[in-house]
Amino acid sequence: MTSRLAGLWLGAAALAAALGGCGLNVASPDLFVLTRTGQGSTLTLLVNDGGTVKCNGAAARGLPDPQLLQARDLAASLDADVKSHLKPVAGPHSVYRFSVKLQDGTLTFPDTAAAAHKELSQAELFALQVAENTCK
Repeated sequence: MTSRLAGLWLGAAALAAALGGCGLNVASPDLFVLTRTGQGSTLTLLVNDGGTVKCNGAAARGLPDPQLLQARDLAASLDADVKSHLKPVAGPHSVYRFSVKLQDGTLTFPDTAAAAHKELSQAELFALQVAENTCK
């Protein structure tokens, strides 16, 4: 009887170890890829829902919680623009061009479009803040 009990405990321990290992390699999805082109160098931010950002292809860096929340809100707002087929045109004094690749498509807009669309100005501000504070 004790060998049978030991076998059950061994089996339970093996099952627990196997189940405990599940989920350790689960990757969080990417929220979006934001690219800014124009004067100066190109900026590319790959923002992950796990709280990281890759700046211009470099290793992932931690994204502060407030910016992660901002990125999640931004992804939802911009996704709505993608679904509504928003296509802002460049104004005469446009300097930068932004492209945000989301799960449902890509939104491209000039910096001058931010005056008419709050979420676009939020995307521009997000890019600037992450570039200066996180990417450095």
